[in-house]
Amino acid sequence: MKAFVFPGQGAQFVGMGKDLYDNSPLAKDLFEKANSILGFRITDLMFAGTSEDLKQTKVTQPAIFLHSVILAKVLGNEFKPDMVAGHSLGEFSALVSAGALSFEDGLRLVSARAMAMQKACDIEPSTMAAVIGLDDATVENVCKSISEVVVPANYNCPGQLVISGSIKGIDAACQKLTEAGAKRALKLAVGGAFHSPLMEPARKELEAAINSTPFSKPVCPVYQNVTAKPTVEPEEIKKNLVAQLTAPVRWTQTVQNMIADGATSFTELGPGSVLQGLVKKIDKNVATDGKQGL
Repeated sequence: MKAFVFPGQGAQFVGMGKDLYDNSPLAKDLFEKANSILGFRITDLMFAGTSEDLKQTKVTQPAIFLHSVILAKVLGNEFKPDMVAGHSLGEFSALVSAGALSFEDGLRLVSARAMAMQKACDIEPSTMAAVIGLDDATVENVCKSISEVVVPANYNCPGQLVISGSIKGIDAACQKLTEAGAKRALKLAVGGAFHSPLMEPARKELEAAINSTPFSKPVCPVYQNVTAKPTVEPEEIKKNLVAQLTAPVRWTQTVQNMIADGATSFTELGPGSVLQGLVKKIDKNVATDGKQGL
């Protein structure tokens, strides 16, 4: 069975999607539609901007979404998923590609999500850190032992967990985790504490947008970040999408469940190859590949 997976924030690069725009009339039409919906020429920033331009949350999230979704649409009959999943932001790409959301509605939600997250980041300085070389339980226990806000945010693969919280909380956790034997506990260059309680203002804002957006049954099961389990039910999909902003991304468990349910190959659609690497670390026997262009 074939699984398609979609990357999240951090996979962006200057020039992303240009090959699609230049070589596919369908892609060009969708990119131009996106420029119109967003109210600025995101294609200029994607194809010829600077890495700093692409780091702006209001640009990063729609850019990665557009690259992934337009690629899936251009693939046509080559895109025949038995199951899909996306990492954080990538869940929106997965849902649109699998037909649960229209292209236009998906882009509007991603843009609203980016703006809401940016506002939440501005309320309180916060950050994230990657923890390498410890088991999940140890990281969870250290987070619980700290009085500041600090929680597990991304269960990426065995031995790699990203934590999220206040600046003080992350600093204290990094020190304790290093003492507990982590190979590395490094703060990430991100704008805020994604997938933590500090995103509650964004969750409330996005909930209103999601609840007013029509969702359909996808063509295949979508394995969602919050539960790591498959669903095709629109109401369940919406509920999990809202919860995702303040809950951890259970990527390790997601991939394990997809494999247990019969996935034999994983194709990453969109910029970068991070998810291929994570899948291999979760199960080295499964086939992986990726597409960034035609």
